[in-house]
Amino acid sequence: MREKILYYAIHYNGNWHKIANAMHNQEPWKKLTYQGDYITYEDEMYPKQLKQLEQPPWILFYQGNIQLLEKKAVAIIGSRICDAYGQTRTSHIVSLLKEQAVIISGMAKGIDAIAHKTALSKQTIGVIGCGLDIIYPKENEYLFQRMAKQHLIISEYPNGTEPLSSHFPMRNRIIASLSQAIIVIQAKKYSGTMLTVNEALKLDIPIYCVPHKMGEIYGEGCNYLISQGANILLDDHDILSIL
Repeated sequence: MREKILYYAIHYNGNWHKIANAMHNQEPWKKLTYQGDYITYEDEMYPKQLKQLEQPPWILFYQGNIQLLEKKAVAIIGSRICDAYGQTRTSHIVSLLKEQAVIISGMAKGIDAIAHKTALSKQTIGVIGCGLDIIYPKENEYLFQRMAKQHLIISEYPNGTEPLSSHFPMRNRIIASLSQAIIVIQAKKYSGTMLTVNEALKLDIPIYCVPHKMGEIYGEGCNYLISQGANILLDDHDILSIL
């Protein structure tokens, strides 16, 4: 079965719906040789929490230590454009939590990159929306190389798959489901970060938010979530009480 899933994933560039149709229709397939590591929905190592998703990934391609998926994890998410406050809060929160859990994020610019970099002394997982042979964004090349060797990078997209905009909402559901808690550092009210939050809410994963001053555009999402019942992070005690 895993060879069949691999074939469909490569043939359809990781498109979840096309793979699902191929599986349902029992489309012809053939055994392929793939230069890279992967686990499929049928494998024992496949994370049980991913199976709670409405659309669990058929396959996860990876570089690094796949056993990190078995550990407790906290997701740190936020805007690609962040100010000094967001940078400082991210570094501080991750510095506290990395002693207790694996830090997971999306390897984007801004909050994601800061979270991963701060966690490099411990353990971190990056979930990306393209093939593992494509470094996106380019400015994270050093981070990518370091994490691929010493931590873990995963994707449901095979090598050669470009980082299309439609891939990132799919990536976000993986980040949410692999986490015991989601921490939102900075976010606009309508953003990709909020898509990750919505996925977490479907799975009853707790949401924690950093509060912001009134009128700050990149804090609107956090303040809105707090007003809707998300947990607010006010001090170190709140942060350390997450796990």
